[in-house]
Amino acid sequence: MSSAPRTARGRATRDRILDSALKVFGEVGYHDASIVRITEGAGVAMGTFYLYFEGKLQVFNELVEDLNRRMRHRMTQAIAAAPNRLEAERAGFRAFFAFTTEVPQLYRIIRQAEFVSPEAMHLHYGRIVDGYRKALAAASDAGEIAPVDPEVTAWALMGIGEIIGMRWILWQEGSDGAPPIPDDVFEHTLDFITRALRPDKE
Repeated sequence: MSSAPRTARGRATRDRILDSALKVFGEVGYHDASIVRITEGAGVAMGTFYLYFEGKLQVFNELVEDLNRRMRHRMTQAIAAAPNRLEAERAGFRAFFAFTTEVPQLYRIIRQAEFVSPEAMHLHYGRIVDGYRKALAAASDAGEIAPVDPEVTAWALMGIGEIIGMRWILWQEGSDGAPPIPDDVFEHTLDFITRALRPDKE
């Protein structure tokens, strides 16, 4: 049975394993990944791996949860100072695209989760939508955005971000890594979202 690290050194070792797992799963996929490859990338022994994870599926599931937590934290920080919901959308989308530029493997790993661990995939999307739905409902009630179904709107906006990012970040990735989303693509995306959510609908 794996256990959570109790020391700073243990946490650092576990983080190295997760970082290596991110690279390996992102490069070769879950089925072709091996614990040997993950441990070699992390610079740890096989026995050390099993101090923190029971096996390949557990490290995959915890990687999905770690990515989700880091992404939501980045977006929450970005929108904290936004004066209204429309500005929060702009700040949140910019933070999301920045994160996926830095970690383009997110797209590949979440798509793998559909087949490898549906529970992890549901957790990933569910945690995002839960907070998003509540924020949209509050903004709609306050008149900051048009009256919307917050559940449907949250899923629709999340889908926009994922597909736009996949097209202009993941598909453009080269030897130097993923490029930032083009400014004009970002502005067109936010213009579309603003028109859809704007309360006056001019």
